[in-house]
Amino acid sequence: MTKLSVNLNKIALLRNQRNIGIPSVTEAAKTVIRAGANGVTVHPRPDERHIKYSDVYELAEMLGSTSSLQVSAEFNIEGNPFTGNYMDVVCEVKPAQATLVPDTPEAQTSDHGWDIKANRKRLIPVIKRLKDSNIRVSLFMDPDVMGIRMAKEIGADRIELYTEPYATAFRTNENLEARLKEYADAAKAAQDVGLGVNAGHDLNLQNLGKFCSNVRGILEVSIGHALIAEALEMGLYKTVEEYLKVLSKSAR
Repeated sequence: MTKLSVNLNKIALLRNQRNIGIPSVTEAAKTVIRAGANGVTVHPRPDERHIKYSDVYELAEMLGSTSSLQVSAEFNIEGNPFTGNYMDVVCEVKPAQATLVPDTPEAQTSDHGWDIKANRKRLIPVIKRLKDSNIRVSLFMDPDVMGIRMAKEIGADRIELYTEPYATAFRTNENLEARLKEYADAAKAAQDVGLGVNAGHDLNLQNLGKFCSNVRGILEVSIGHALIAEALEMGLYKTVEEYLKVLSKSAR
């Protein structure tokens, strides 16, 4: 079954509107893990407009001592390795996975995958440094077969498919089947060269099942914005349970 990693950025964004520490990012992490999430994701940016670097350290400490939760959960830290303190923080914290994303500091959200050909020389030493620290490396990628094959060549362990184009096709019902085939082909190309496949961006309770049923072998989905929005109505614990139900059904 595809694993669920909950992105906590929007919890931090709300917390940052006041200087009183609520909602707590670490308490939200504990809640989603108790509900069955397999991990948590954060994407600290240089301006710390949502997740702060201090959150990263606090989450790492909490996730490294989850005996009180009677579960284990992976820590996934997203970010651009060429901006801010990302690389130093990640190599110190040593999460299970680092997902490298080519977003600019001013970007509202991630909106495209890596151009491996253009960034090959820069990415190779970054990937080596992370892997030397025993961190699994995933590259944020568009569903481009040639680019995905190059991701394997430069040492990545996984890719994360950028799924906003699929989400748009689902919402508008335009070219949906063609989009699904594009992602299925990309996932198969990755698996054929030995890459694990994750997915994320604009996935939600409505479109997740169809994606995972048609794009086989997805190891993990990272979901934040929609999940937190849905939690405003259903509650965080219940929302995670609903996502897990969708993932369970799509695995059959």
